[in-house]
Amino acid sequence: MNDVTMPLDPDMFDPVCPTDLMPIRIGDKWTSMIIRCLESGPRRFSELRVPLRRVTAKVLTQSLRAMERDGLLTRTNGTGPGRQTHYELTPLGLSLLEPLNAMCMWAEEHWDALIDAREASEGRLRASVRPQPSLPDWRDTHDERVSNDTDRARAGSPQQ
Repeated sequence: MNDVTMPLDPDMFDPVCPTDLMPIRIGDKWTSMIIRCLESGPRRFSELRVPLRRVTAKVLTQSLRAMERDGLLTRTNGTGPGRQTHYELTPLGLSLLEPLNAMCMWAEEHWDALIDAREASEGRLRASVRPQPSLPDWRDTHDERVSNDTDRARAGSPQQ
């Protein structure tokens, strides 16, 4: 295991990253980003949390377990004090780097078309959703009824 790894850039995944628009997925939503984080060597869970700060610890754990199950990475539990766990891509996981690079290039090339399609779809969705008529607030009907009852009592008419 390589003990000298470069620190991960906390901003390596821009919030407006093409991964959110990527219609092609490897595994789950986070798998391709985990692969990117591990491409330069093994990392601890806490190191992965820095660039993947938008993913919860639970979901990151689920993604890592699924990747381990699928043979894309290995998890090594350290021995001795601290017993740090490291995650590292397997040869199978490393073999996904080339297709992942091609997908990223495709997304960059078609970025504008992807955004236009998303915005058009969201516009159609907003246009198709009709606002529901609002029901009167129960307090309004209660206040009106009380007011009517008070008016009838003052006029001497029987209450209903």
